[in-house]
Amino acid sequence: MSSSSAPAAAPDYAAIKQRQQATWGSGDYAVVGTTLQIVGEALAEAVDLRAGERVLDVAAGNGNATLAAARRFADVTSTDYVAALLEKGRRRAEAEGLSQNVRFEVADAEMLPYEAGRFDAVLSTFGVMFAPDHATAAREMLRVVRPGGRIGLANWTPEGFIGRLFKIIGAHVAPPAGVKSPALWGSEAHLTSLFGPRARELRVERKHFAFRYHSAAHFLQVFREFYGPTHKAFGALDAAGQEALARDITALLNELDIGGGQGLVVPSEYAEIVITVA
Repeated sequence: MSSSSAPAAAPDYAAIKQRQQATWGSGDYAVVGTTLQIVGEALAEAVDLRAGERVLDVAAGNGNATLAAARRFADVTSTDYVAALLEKGRRRAEAEGLSQNVRFEVADAEMLPYEAGRFDAVLSTFGVMFAPDHATAAREMLRVVRPGGRIGLANWTPEGFIGRLFKIIGAHVAPPAGVKSPALWGSEAHLTSLFGPRARELRVERKHFAFRYHSAAHFLQVFREFYGPTHKAFGALDAAGQEALARDITALLNELDIGGGQGLVVPSEYAEIVITVA
């Protein structure tokens, strides 16, 4: 007589998100985030934002998509579940004279506190992809955008540099059990499963962002000190483990570097996604 095994317990998303908040609140993501501004600008153009449109930036971090939308005179609500990151975005908006177009509000991507159909466009650059419950985050974005509105995303792909960096980190520090990789948000098949039934059109274009640093050692120093996931990973390891992680990241950087000895240049593939909601 065969016995069936018990089903795996669902991940404790609340506990996972608490750990994620601590991760993204550690270091200083803005040091890395500000280098990615060009991605927010490109996404605003891909979505064809118009002046006066109501735009929601989900998991906004320090505000790259927020600022891009505000520069196009949209009415922007910038959200994140880490208040310290929103404060960084607020300071950037004030420094650039854009704060009159932006509201900054603490909000969880999986429980957006807005009525259905409130926004003309919903954006996220390398943000919502880290929500542990992919399906719920996608449903929330679909819920708050009006029929005919657009969702614009920039997500690292599994095959690109950051996708491979995540795999290296995961090999040294195990990710939460049962949680899907954030890099799946850069897979067209996964995006179709999340958004396809509600999408009138779903366009995915693979693009590259070039990380530019003085050297592999400089990149490693910045990401080890300021980028939450890498900062926390090094903090969870003993000296030998830290050395091994540093060695593996450096090897990946050296493999992908196209700088020709004149500074580190590492292209990282990402998916630029535009979804028109039915």
